[in-house]
Amino acid sequence: MASERVLIVEDEITQITLLEGIVTRADFIAEKCMSGQEAIDRLMNRAAPKIDVVLLDLVMPGMDGIEVLNAIRPKFPALPVVMLTAHSSITTVVDAMRAGANDFIVKPASAERIRTAIEAALKTSSLVGEIGPMRDQMAGHATGVGFQSLVGTSESMQRATDLAKKAAKAIIPVLIEGESGVGKEVFANAIHDASDRSGTPFVAVNCGAIPENLVESILFGHEKGAFTGATEKRIGKFQEADGGTLFLDEVGELPLDVQVKLLRAIQEKEIDPVGGRQSIKVDIRIISATNRNLAERVAAGAFREDLFYRLNVYPIHLPPLRDRKTDIPALTEHFLDQIAAMEDMARKQVSMDALRLLENYDWPGNIRQLQNALFRAVILSDGDMLTPSDFPHLQPVAGTLPVQPTVHAAPPAAIQTPLGDSMLLALESSDGHIRQFNELEADIIRKALERYDGKMAEVARRLGIGRSTLYRKVAEYGLDT
Repeated sequence: MASERVLIVEDEITQITLLEGIVTRADFIAEKCMSGQEAIDRLMNRAAPKIDVVLLDLVMPGMDGIEVLNAIRPKFPALPVVMLTAHSSITTVVDAMRAGANDFIVKPASAERIRTAIEAALKTSSLVGEIGPMRDQMAGHATGVGFQSLVGTSESMQRATDLAKKAAKAIIPVLIEGESGVGKEVFANAIHDASDRSGTPFVAVNCGAIPENLVESILFGHEKGAFTGATEKRIGKFQEADGGTLFLDEVGELPLDVQVKLLRAIQEKEIDPVGGRQSIKVDIRIISATNRNLAERVAAGAFREDLFYRLNVYPIHLPPLRDRKTDIPALTEHFLDQIAAMEDMARKQVSMDALRLLENYDWPGNIRQLQNALFRAVILSDGDMLTPSDFPHLQPVAGTLPVQPTVHAAPPAAIQTPLGDSMLLALESSDGHIRQFNELEADIIRKALERYDGKMAEVARRLGIGRSTLYRKVAEYGLDT
């Protein structure tokens, strides 16, 4: 049975029994609460097992689902919540999404729909963990501090920071590119805080997380009666950001019809709310971000070319953590400080072995995953010092050195074998002495270049070093040819 725990919050005994059966048959652990306050008390109970997903009924006596969401989001910003309701109006869906719901299911729903929603919520949060979106406390920035909040002195990080500092002095559109979890929103907020618009609204919207039929309404707002279920007027993210900065994360996921309206909003500096009779002027600075290759999306017809050129005026690429591993010690210390402050607990240290493990890991989830791994280690560790045993899910990637490499004895003939077609590395020179480190390093890089056909990105990833470091060492050892 899976270890994921699902909290079902439902006031009707028949519904909660049905949901419990569906959750249990899907191999999840089910817990039940029959009121909003009971659910909040359960989530706040640190002694009880951690809840991984919440199935939350919208309409309940006393405290309804929206009120429950508003109460738990500040403390559990990354906890996946799937809203359940028999009322499927657009206004209801918008309210739930604005409050932080991850998904919205109209009752009665099939067991497959519920199971799929739970699995999708778990997948979305797998690299985010408990603390990913706690940006003001954990991502390392606070309003007004600008680039002082950014952590890292690696060459690639400094290059991106220098570009961002120049962007802060202008109002041109900025496109931040990089994998999920590299800190695109942190960078966007730093640009905003260091600009003339510091102190004005910074509004972030994840374009990929909004249901397609609600994107236009959430971005541009809608008038009362604009469509079935629009029972009241709502302003959109553009108006919320008026005078400040609008950050469009995962902008490549916007539907084509919405891209047209976005292009007009940027060009004309005005928006048209759904059902509105007149345009509304807005004064905003656009910063967008994507983990997709927008040029390829344009070629595939999934993204408008004219919008691409409007957004891609000033591109900034944020490197993945595997290409800036020299920043891992500083990031680790930074997050340990933040976790101690957030949890009001003694600050834990990290052992050299554990730090070496963190440096050798590939971090597919980037900074967000490192942050999450440290949080879990701190909470679960019994000692004052974090050791490799506190990171049981982290294993060095193939091609990197183990945490504490051990050289086993081998026959002399094997030790003397030069590094050619063989995978063996000659540790001793012809005179019987251990070879110098730079000679061994050159042989390792040469073999990796041969193995991976000179693909520098792959070689750097396999060796666990940054690409800039790899290029420098290739030139230093004369391996360019």
